[in-house]
Amino acid sequence: MNQFLLQQGKAEELSQFPYINEFAVKKNHTVQLNSLKTEKKESIRIYHIIEGKFDWLVNGQHCVLYPGDTALILPTQSFGGEKEFLDIGTIAWLDIRLKHFDLSGKMDLGIWSGLNETESRALGKILSLSSTPVLSRQKKEAAEIFRNLEKEIFTQEIGYRARIGQLIDELFIFLARQLTRQNNPYRDFPQTFMKLEQTLRENLSHQWTVAEMSALVGLGTTAFTEKVKGHTGFSPLNYLINIRISEAIKLLKKPDVNLTGIAFDTGFYSSQHFSTTFKKLTGYTPSQFRRNMTNQ
Repeated sequence: MNQFLLQQGKAEELSQFPYINEFAVKKNHTVQLNSLKTEKKESIRIYHIIEGKFDWLVNGQHCVLYPGDTALILPTQSFGGEKEFLDIGTIAWLDIRLKHFDLSGKMDLGIWSGLNETESRALGKILSLSSTPVLSRQKKEAAEIFRNLEKEIFTQEIGYRARIGQLIDELFIFLARQLTRQNNPYRDFPQTFMKLEQTLRENLSHQWTVAEMSALVGLGTTAFTEKVKGHTGFSPLNYLINIRISEAIKLLKKPDVNLTGIAFDTGFYSSQHFSTTFKKLTGYTPSQFRRNMTNQ
């Protein structure tokens, strides 16, 4: 999918769709402070993860999302980044203005929708009663709907206005059906990989190799590389680097810990290696990042 950001009132492509507040695909290359602060809206927001790992807070619930995951944020529910910034990776999202929605399950999508009143209320009830905001590993189905929406909005072939309404109806139906089938309220990321990440975080000063990491989960290096790439969107070493940077950010919040100590504690060869890698991934040197946090 191409990268774009369409906002109601600013993008001509949305002028025929007043019920779409935003439609976007964003590839985030660097960390930007305060780029995802917690907020509440009156609309429904649907996020689909294309690449990367995202730590979010949805209505007070901590959620970790990976490629193929879809997050649903209902009206008045809070949403933001765990660290108040958007993680590195690629996401697509859709922000929809509804005619009516309340957490008792009463939902009216509006005159654009082809769903009747009974269907809308049934969907609204399912969405409002869901115990988890995340649908895990629905990569193919959700991604296809987002791709088709992008195609219809930008090509504007005959019947595109009706087709876009149908696709959004389809997205709501898909979400409701998957929520009824998803019995496990937690994401289905294999427990072995959760344990692997815990082990890596506890021993970041060690110079991990792909062979060592794959041995921890009982896989060969090729199978391990494919598994990590499929679950996180990153190669094993880039996956490890992101963990190192994530832990470094936590340590930078402690003013009494010096930068050299942070570099070695998180597994970098030197303070220069740490600084170069940190700036490449966040856009700031470690000292600039710490200074910006202090000045907030």
